[in-house]
Amino acid sequence: MTTDWTDRIRLRNLKFLLSLAQTRNLSHSATLLHTTQPALSKWLKELESDIGLPLFERHARGLVPTTHGDVLIAHASRIQAQLDRAAVDMSVLRFGGAGRVVVGASGAAASEAAPRAVLALAQRMPDLRVDLMEGTMDRLLALLAGGDVDIVIGRTASIAEADAANIRSEVLYVEPIDLVARPDHPLFSQPQVGWEDIERYRWIVWPSQTPVRKALEAALAKANRSLPSQYIESNSVIANITLLNLSDVIGTASHRSSLMLTRLGVLRVLPFKLDGVGSVSLYWRNDGLFPKSVEAALDCIREVAADPEQ
Repeated sequence: MTTDWTDRIRLRNLKFLLSLAQTRNLSHSATLLHTTQPALSKWLKELESDIGLPLFERHARGLVPTTHGDVLIAHASRIQAQLDRAAVDMSVLRFGGAGRVVVGASGAAASEAAPRAVLALAQRMPDLRVDLMEGTMDRLLALLAGGDVDIVIGRTASIAEADAANIRSEVLYVEPIDLVARPDHPLFSQPQVGWEDIERYRWIVWPSQTPVRKALEAALAKANRSLPSQYIESNSVIANITLLNLSDVIGTASHRSSLMLTRLGVLRVLPFKLDGVGSVSLYWRNDGLFPKSVEAALDCIREVAADPEQ
């Protein structure tokens, strides 16, 4: 029986491939990997011969991954990420912990659902280490696919075709979008607030193509309105809260997040209804390695989503 080329791949070879993908230069990678350029070049040629596909195109300015190379590099990145995660998990277990779960949250979940889920998980599994990471959905889903994040909570978003088979998802809840401002904003002194009132102020909005931005634009289109021309674009919950509290700008927030921030006294919801909704979903990898800690985290997130704080 012919030996498969994967049988000859070693962990050091993964580092070779990832280094070449990063430096695009045999000489630079050879120096970083403490080997010689001829040895590295020989290894790459043998790998391409074994696979039967070119992994890099040779140009005067360096190496450029082919389509086949991009696929193999993506697999190597996932394997390396899993090994890095394994090292951290073993370190946690060595000091008496129960493992680790990394939760990614977009802005729609970072202020309410994700923190509450983390607290519920910490209560259920006191020895578990939980890492919470905030980011945009495109970045978080890429990290999930690569193995750097275990679970993502955020606005319902499209999954890249290459990752669709490896990522599972479910909708947690559907909610409206609110307009928010600092608690003593001048608009709260008015008996009524209309479009002309809110359009006098600068807005803070989430970046273009993000799910919450799309939901906002759909609501505006339904009202035959558009974004004020001088808006501020930001993907940071903390920065948005600070901007809102230091000025008269108006922001957008998911309903559950805005209620939480209102209870904390940092924002208030404007008495103005946007005719639009958005959904928040849960994402996790569909692979064979499914630790109990991840299963417990999924259960906690579902319980929190089903029982919002009013």
